[in-house]
Amino acid sequence: MPPPPDNLLALSTRIAPASRWISDEQTHLSLAHLRTGWEFAGAIDTLCGSSVLIMTHRQLSAVMAALALDGIARRILLCPPDIDPAHIPSIVQQAEVDLILTDDGRALDQTLPSHPRETVTEWILFTSGTTGQPKMVAHTLASLSGPLDDGLHVPSGAVWSTFYDVRRYGGLQILLRALLGGGSMVLSSATEPVGEFVWRLSQSGVTHISGTPSHWRRALMSPALRQITPSYVRLSGEIADQAILDHLRRAFPHASVDHAFASTEAGVAFDVRDGRAGFPASYLDNPAMPAELRIIGDTLHIRSSRTASRYLGGALRGTEGFVDTGDLVVQSGDRCLFLGRKEGVINVGGAKVYPEEVEAIINRHPEVQMSRVWARKNPITGAVVAADILLQPGSTMSFGDVRASILRLCRDHLLPTHKVPFMLRPVTTLKITASGKLVRHEA
Repeated sequence: MPPPPDNLLALSTRIAPASRWISDEQTHLSLAHLRTGWEFAGAIDTLCGSSVLIMTHRQLSAVMAALALDGIARRILLCPPDIDPAHIPSIVQQAEVDLILTDDGRALDQTLPSHPRETVTEWILFTSGTTGQPKMVAHTLASLSGPLDDGLHVPSGAVWSTFYDVRRYGGLQILLRALLGGGSMVLSSATEPVGEFVWRLSQSGVTHISGTPSHWRRALMSPALRQITPSYVRLSGEIADQAILDHLRRAFPHASVDHAFASTEAGVAFDVRDGRAGFPASYLDNPAMPAELRIIGDTLHIRSSRTASRYLGGALRGTEGFVDTGDLVVQSGDRCLFLGRKEGVINVGGAKVYPEEVEAIINRHPEVQMSRVWARKNPITGAVVAADILLQPGSTMSFGDVRASILRLCRDHLLPTHKVPFMLRPVTTLKITASGKLVRHEA
């Protein structure tokens, strides 16, 4: 008889569970305590082989449910809190959900069901699209944990955290690094002000922390960020331009500042540790890389054991098993640079403009905290480039002067005329989605 498959509970408790812990804004629990999980009202027979939708208010509750169900349930769906309730009935039908699990009125200290863990549980994650019903992406624990073997040296006693929700791919990656790598974990909360979250990070002695570039731009606006001294800072989920990499290097001079390329469908393709935007061209068609990378039709395609197997209800992989990421990439010498999302291109009189390319230049301005480039309708060209500018906290420079110097910066970088913003306007805030990405299309 073959041995039972690996499961999250068994793997996470192999390394000194008594000295490790996980916390949120309300509770601090040892990993040994986490093993107790929920009793699920004795419904172990219902849970075995079931498809379970985890819809909890707290991330900690979702973590406990995942520990309890992996290896027992046929399928677990990690539902982020921002999913539109109107989509739930169709999600339940499409995923053949047998049970919806919530933390309403549940205690966090009951006994975990004792049952053989012989099932290869399918992990269903939701894409982070901002409109319509999100797609459901099928992974296994093996595909999710594959990226952890990336040569990153993590000392014992590491304390991980992330601005992501752990029910999203990016956050789940950090949770697995803590659980399976021998570390502890500080969970974030969508309702918690950045300053209070950073204070919790400082009290917990955080050493490794991740977020999207938009997460980090928002965090850099908080004076509280000076309270933490991590040794490792990671960016993913959006294009990491040179400005944000440089800002973080100045904020954390003793930390390694890396950026990774990952998506819910493609998994983690690679990370970049040289402090430069983009990635080395040597990563392309390189059999030594953990993921095969190709530029096909101007977009990055990925094939590896880390990619998801499929969408629920549809195919995911294309020709030869590659996943099209939809991210436009151009090779320039020994470097590959991200231009933006294929669906985000602005058409100015037939000429293409990639918002992220323009933002990368604007964000280099010392008075700019972050920017959002968008299409403004124009009766002649169809559209022109516009940009919202969020200035650095405490900036005393007039916006007229900022505008003039941004336009000079665009000229200095030889930006073609059709890409130079026709309109720049100051804003007091820029919205980011629950998954940590800049909101590009305001309602």
